[in-house]
Amino acid sequence: MFDGLREKLGKFSSDVEEDVEAEPETDLDEESDNSELAGDAPVEPETDDGPSAGEQPKTDSEEDEASTERADEQSGEDDRGIAERAKLLATGKTVIDEDDLTEHLDELELALLSSDVEMSVAGEILENVEANLVGETRRRLESTGNLAQDALREALYEVISVGQFDFEARVAEADKPVVIVFTGVNGVGKTTTIAKLARYFEERGYSSVLANGDTYRAGANEQLGEHAEALSVPYISHEQGGDPAAVLYDAVEYAEANDVDVVLGDTAGRLHTSEGLMDQLSKIDRVVDPDMTLFVDEAVAGQDAVTRATEFDDAAEIDGTILTKADTDPQGGAAISIAHVTGKPILFLGTGQGYDHLERFDPEEVVDQLTLGE
Repeated sequence: MFDGLREKLGKFSSDVEEDVEAEPETDLDEESDNSELAGDAPVEPETDDGPSAGEQPKTDSEEDEASTERADEQSGEDDRGIAERAKLLATGKTVIDEDDLTEHLDELELALLSSDVEMSVAGEILENVEANLVGETRRRLESTGNLAQDALREALYEVISVGQFDFEARVAEADKPVVIVFTGVNGVGKTTTIAKLARYFEERGYSSVLANGDTYRAGANEQLGEHAEALSVPYISHEQGGDPAAVLYDAVEYAEANDVDVVLGDTAGRLHTSEGLMDQLSKIDRVVDPDMTLFVDEAVAGQDAVTRATEFDDAAEIDGTILTKADTDPQGGAAISIAHVTGKPILFLGTGQGYDHLERFDPEEVVDQLTLGE
């Protein structure tokens, strides 16, 4: 994942770092030495016929003081500039000229947009990178010693880590059964993701029941039912065309009666433009009042996934996102953008078809993968 974007981000870091290294290490010392010489150098006396009437001739010490003041005024601005640069170096900040940085930022913006990063998110990253390079930086991640790389890592972390919460702790602390409803469009792997979550919970000591709220699609009952049988977990369904909210309600009733820990409810895959189906999703939200609603989409969908996540969040507020096919996504634009745009975190990545191919989304690991290749 992220192979294409990683290469582009690496080029940005190396190009900026080359500009940093191009600053000669002796520049400050040489300029400081020249400044000192300027302050000590003798100043040619003014040529006039002597003091005017009533003016006392200046003593040697007064002449020296006046000469020093004039030299200080001439080199004052240079001294202040040198002092500022020295201060930046002493505090570990960059001395890259902002004019030079602009060209690199333009190239970075193009790299982000061509990798399906949403426009406003790309803008946020650029602002953060610039602030990290030329201003104060609050380090969250361990420094690599590469100014540009560290600035980029911090900027990416800012947008990727939005809204993160401890998923397992929330499940553990919630009253049982914990009800989790899954939304998303057709064909993105939502049903398979539900089965993966059932295995995920089983490995952590939680029982679960699957509920098919996708009553519109022919074959939906059979598909989820096959997963339930393979995982040996109970399964609740109604006839095709039934009320999805009623199916999920029955699943909650079953869980309460049989001490089941988690209800995993599927819903009809729908386009975010399907007004009737989106209204049905809102009804499920009202009737069942789930503990979490998770949006599922493909990582490879890029900006389309970002748009859909926003629309689904408007219909029935989502708590987080699961991105499928992350192992086949060379760009990573959706993974970078969705959390920032919706304000809700990415919680899991689907990395294959097997029930065990589900990974917790760790923002710091993703940032390291993008910028360090780890």
